Amino acid sequence: MRIALLSYRSKPHGGGQGVYVRHLSRELAALGHTVEVFSGQPYPELDPGPTLTKIPSLDLYNDADPFRTPHPREIRDWIDVLEVITMWSAGFPEPRTFSLRAARELKKRLGDFDVVHDNQCLGSGLLTLEEAGFPVVATVHHPITRDRELAMAEAPLRKKITTWRWFGFLGMQKRVSRKLEEIITVSSNSAADIASDFGVDPDRIVTIPLGVDTDRFHADREREPGRLVCVASADQPLKGVPVLLRALARVREEHPGVRLTLVSKLKEKGEAAKLLDKLHLRDAVDLVSGVDDDELADLVGSAEIAVVPSMYEGFSLPAVEAMSSGCALVASRAGALPEVVGTDDSAARLVEPGDVDALAREISALLADPGERRRLSEGGRARVMERYSWAAVARRTVEVYQTAIARVRGEALPDLTAGPVIGPDQAEIDEHLTDETVTDDEAETLPGSGRHDIREQEDAAC
Repeated sequence: MRIALLSYRSKPHGGGQGVYVRHLSRELAALGHTVEVFSGQPYPELDPGPTLTKIPSLDLYNDADPFRTPHPREIRDWIDVLEVITMWSAGFPEPRTFSLRAARELKKRLGDFDVVHDNQCLGSGLLTLEEAGFPVVATVHHPITRDRELAMAEAPLRKKITTWRWFGFLGMQKRVSRKLEEIITVSSNSAADIASDFGVDPDRIVTIPLGVDTDRFHADREREPGRLVCVASADQPLKGVPVLLRALARVREEHPGVRLTLVSKLKEKGEAAKLLDKLHLRDAVDLVSGVDDDELADLVGSAEIAVVPSMYEGFSLPAVEAMSSGCALVASRAGALPEVVGTDDSAARLVEPGDVDALAREISALLADPGERRRLSEGGRARVMERYSWAAVARRTVEVYQTAIARVRGEALPDLTAGPVIGPDQAEIDEHLTDETVTDDEAETLPGSGRHDIREQEDAAC
């Protein structure tokens, strides 16, 4: 099968979209398929097998110069003009403009691909591709309506209009998602949210949980006593970092030597950065960003406790990576997290989202109880080995591709009613164990201008 895999931004290590593209493309290629990844900046790091075709934007949100105004000589066409105007009016243009550029490129290559797979973009260009005759599949990790809801709740009054405007692309994403026949998501919780928030027919949504590299995120590293880790690659309300910092301050009263490694790039004037000073936590928190996969695995695998304090998650790769690493896990009972980590207390301790006292109690209890940490470590690793595999993700995704192709060709559709394939078969487990335009936005926007943090969209995937 010849697959075009689209990703409008694919940060290799800091956001879930780049992680998804890298691992899925590798495993699809390992199954014998031809995979060509089309991506805007930041570009992904791909493993051997798939190839990369760059679809360059104006790169208006580059970390080194965010919200820059391009030189007139950089403007190539009307899509570039649309990108700049949307940014100037406080919107986020990339889902739309990437899809338009990708559609323009792929229409020239109609005979080169059997299927197009979009990763979280949901831009209007996808409908152009369908009209041209491509079978189109889209992955929606979770509806960004949830990000907007939390961002609006946190935004001060003077920023509410510009915050709403930033999420103006949601009008387009709702319209496009309702017209696509095959949609993949990563949890039953996300599937329900997509159906309710985007108005998508639940029968058109297939749930395929994400995978984890269990060899890289292994459980054999030496633990650093008293160290916590939290991977929240975007400093946004969704991730609950301020809740964790408040809990940490209380934990230190009982365990003064506790330290937190926070894998995140904090906003300079954001709530989390202010809390570090207000709660006198600068000497207890190590801020880390820009790490590669191996460095991340070392940071997670050498901590005693991992914390996922999110207010909402469509899946949560950090939770699965922590379980795979044999790290005792405390997570919030939010979004898909109970579904991912389980509710039987065998792999994680769950607390209500936003409950500082409960989070502090669970962390303190685990710091004081090596036996309980060991039990959660073993339970988490076992859960991952039973349920989460990128090879299984790829196989199930191919089934969805086959459905999309059959629909376009007018053939009988394969039966996908048996539910999600959530992991490898027993042979795999045994082998591993032995081997060890802006119009669409108008209904969703209010007038205004301003800026928003691009990292919120990069991390929205997972």
